[in-house]
Amino acid sequence: MTALLEVRDLTVRYAGRRRRAEPLVAVDGVSFEIKAGETLALVGESGCGKSSTAAAVLRLRRPDGGEVRFGGVDLATLDESALRGLRPALQPVFQDPYGSLSPRLRIRAAIAEPLRVQGRWDPATGPARVAELLDLVQLDRSLAGRLPHELSGGQCQRVGIARALASEPRLLVLDEPVSALDPSIRAGVINLLTRLQADLGLAYLFISHDLRLVRHLAHRMAVMRQGRIVESGDTAEICAMPSSAYTRALLDAVPPFPPSHFRK
Repeated sequence: MTALLEVRDLTVRYAGRRRRAEPLVAVDGVSFEIKAGETLALVGESGCGKSSTAAAVLRLRRPDGGEVRFGGVDLATLDESALRGLRPALQPVFQDPYGSLSPRLRIRAAIAEPLRVQGRWDPATGPARVAELLDLVQLDRSLAGRLPHELSGGQCQRVGIARALASEPRLLVLDEPVSALDPSIRAGVINLLTRLQADLGLAYLFISHDLRLVRHLAHRMAVMRQGRIVESGDTAEICAMPSSAYTRALLDAVPPFPPSHFRK
């Protein structure tokens, strides 16, 4: 199967804090691919380059080197007009569930906003589409008239997922999507993502430092350290027999969730 997303020799640099300082290399020659319906997890400690990689994949910043091909098209070569045409198929879900939503927009308007921005909002069918998206993320339709501060963090993150799904994407970039949630809520959101992937055929790039979650969600994983991938492959195989000492240290540091938290 042809890869949906191909990242080849990706490099991301940031300017040094001091004048004339050497640029900081946040991502150094990273390569991976994701097929339709597959989850790849980028794993590593804070500051290893995971979120910088996600920003380059989403073209929130232009890479300093390498390629990011989505559906065979190198995103780094596209102008803003061409990029707008591809953005609906490539959607983010961010870490902060409240910060990702406008505090002034009611939930129905927040979910509809991507369709309005893309010029796809139909007043006749739009409200039914919003209701359908609330159903997809397992939120009661009565919440549509509320403001974000009236919802829990877990509910707001489900709204964020519904907003992403409104564009009918092929790939979700999930940047630490449950790390800001209470532990009791995280498993429910992970179960939701698993079900959505099975039902909709979505691909996920899952950014996380939590190997407990990666074990249950990701088909494959790539372990990052200091901007480079030190190990990649099948998640179950790496967790059972890691080849990198750094991966072993990450695994040893994280106790597993009880199996009952997750649906099979």
